[in-house]
Amino acid sequence: MALPAAAAAAYQNAARIGLSPQVPDVAPGSGAPGSFSDFLSGAVKDSINSLKQGEQATKAQAMNNSNVVDVVNSMNAAELTLDTVVAVRDKVVSAYQAIMNMPI
Repeated sequence: MALPAAAAAAYQNAARIGLSPQVPDVAPGSGAPGSFSDFLSGAVKDSINSLKQGEQATKAQAMNNSNVVDVVNSMNAAELTLDTVVAVRDKVVSAYQAIMNMPI
């Protein structure tokens, strides 16, 4: 998927988040559609796919089967994905530490 198309799809998905008129009542961790665990697992799968696409583009370039521009775009997307995952991980760790340091 081209980088502009991926960005447009991400913006559309983000816009749809606020348009839902009702959020069904579900138990936490139930795995119901629309739950946070589904969102998180989907985001992780998308991240892994982006990294795999970067690896595949690099392999194709090594075998002279790919355009350099496509490889650079794929690697930039993979790098951006990795930076985002690391930033989210750092925020989660920071939030956990802040909670653990709260007085009871």
